[in-house]
Amino acid sequence: MSPPPLLVADLGRRRYAEVLDLQRRLCRARQDDRDREDLLLLVEHNPVVTLGRGTKASSLPLSPEALRDRGVEVFEVERGGDVTFHGPGQLVGYPIFDLTRHRQDLHWYLRAVEEALIEALGSLGLEAGRREGLTGVWTGGRKIASIGIHVKQWVTFHGFALNVATDLDAFDLIVPCGIDGVTMTSVRRELGDVAPEDISVVVRRAVVAAFGRVFDRMPRSASPDEWNIPDSTGVQEGTTP
Repeated sequence: MSPPPLLVADLGRRRYAEVLDLQRRLCRARQDDRDREDLLLLVEHNPVVTLGRGTKASSLPLSPEALRDRGVEVFEVERGGDVTFHGPGQLVGYPIFDLTRHRQDLHWYLRAVEEALIEALGSLGLEAGRREGLTGVWTGGRKIASIGIHVKQWVTFHGFALNVATDLDAFDLIVPCGIDGVTMTSVRRELGDVAPEDISVVVRRAVVAAFGRVFDRMPRSASPDEWNIPDSTGVQEGTTP
């Protein structure tokens, strides 16, 4: 018997507020209709700093106003974790999964997302792993992927940010994930001269395949009507501090 499908929607490059609102609508739709399939949104954002529920004042050396003056949007969101940066060259993934069809265990889910990214990087020739007591994915002592999730009625949203060809200088604007002294890296930096020209495409393909293996799903492209939930209120749900 074939595994259930994993619908994959590649949204291209979009503003954070737009996709945050979409995630919330998709989460509600999944709560209302448990027969909907698991969905993985893949996206690249314009420069934005997001503040999770665990954000410390010391993690944001610059004020939100100073960040906006530099062209970086700032959002307070419901996900767990501290502060993080999203920007061009980064693969951001938002799984809209119903954990009642997997395992109702948030620790297991976090470790599974990490495992999918570790497997994807391994398929590209990058040895990656975890650091005890911390959430995310590391390679050679450097952090390459951040994870922050939120779950409502066992439906997940928010997700991961994998640095593919990201301008790593942008992380100097914050204390990434609130970890003092952390060094951020990217797939391109780690692979160096052997990085393929179409690195974004290659990484997307590897991540999708790994999510399928780890969550026992068969990935396929989602049609627009499977992910584009209309906003019936016309109200944008993004919040800025």
